[in-house]
Amino acid sequence: MNKLINRIEIPVRFSENDPMGVVWHGNYIKYFEDGREAFGLQYNISYMDYFNNSILAPIVKIYCDYKRSLRFGDTAVIETEYEYSESAKLIFNYKIFDKKSELLCASGRTIQVFTDIKGNLILTHPEFFEKWKVTWGFPGSRYND
Repeated sequence: MNKLINRIEIPVRFSENDPMGVVWHGNYIKYFEDGREAFGLQYNISYMDYFNNSILAPIVKIYCDYKRSLRFGDTAVIETEYEYSESAKLIFNYKIFDKKSELLCASGRTIQVFTDIKGNLILTHPEFFEKWKVTWGFPGSRYND
């Protein structure tokens, strides 16, 4: 199965740290979003592609395992990997490393579903997403012919 992975670097800003001088735990979730945005730009499946097709993809589950802290002045390396699913959902797995030490700081996963603009759940992959999967060689598509 294909692996689609994006890696970006983000400098840790002063405002992302808590009073103890470490990155506040909630900011790792923001780093996941930064990773998804960069993934979308690299693989031609951006947030605007969903919106332009009258589709939303809200997150329904987030997991984050914290391993070690990042601090102001560090550079976070965010690795975002798409996980194929036959179900009508998007799954991304993340690893966040400290660039200097190359040590794993956090790992996680997000699960998103598809809805229409009004928030109604869509139980199949939208057509534009099915075509995107075929472009990247993923199976199970009704557009493989």
